[in-house]
Amino acid sequence: MSRASDRAYAGIRSMILSGELPAGSQLGEEALAERCGVSRTPVRDALRRLESELLVKRNEAQRSFVADWSLGDVADAFELRAMLEGHAARRAAERMDDAALQALRRCNQAILRAVQADPPDVGAFLEGNREFHAIILDTAQSRRLSAMLAALIEQPVIWRTAHHYGRDALRRSHGEHDELLAAFARRDGAWAEAVMAAHIRRAFHAYADAHQGLTAIDAARVS
Repeated sequence: MSRASDRAYAGIRSMILSGELPAGSQLGEEALAERCGVSRTPVRDALRRLESELLVKRNEAQRSFVADWSLGDVADAFELRAMLEGHAARRAAERMDDAALQALRRCNQAILRAVQADPPDVGAFLEGNREFHAIILDTAQSRRLSAMLAALIEQPVIWRTAHHYGRDALRRSHGEHDELLAAFARRDGAWAEAVMAAHIRRAFHAYADAHQGLTAIDAARVS
């Protein structure tokens, strides 16, 4: 993959995840090429990659659009995440060393600072949360798990609704990370797996509550 294709992929992906390109938006190759500072060929490559990640969909006329995930789609993704990340947590606990444990603790301290900010720094929370889960997955040492989870974790709908989470929901996430750290410190795979699965399920319900609130707001704007 060329540098231009990588640049186009990173740029378009960032615009989707941030909501700059909202769900349902048509993705014109010429306009995207101009915004990313590349030709149309790298944009086509980038759109194919994003389609494989389920962030972009293509219609029968071969036009590309930002994928619109229904609540059912997201529920399915979270269910798969609970199973796969639970297994990753078990593997990570069994392979945990002091360096990885300290990295997780530093990461969760950064998450706590984001939660305690006034107002909460949701961007820093999301970045810290991404790093925390990435360290666990790296410690699990499974390329197959990494590949399977790649398409499930960073959905643009989650980034959009996360900015409407309350401080209590963010604080609960941090507390669940603390319990994972306790399981990792004891190298207890079964405990870590159970906590991670519950952590993902709770995150889905927090997402669903925020998503439904946003749906009501959007409907009110249309009417």
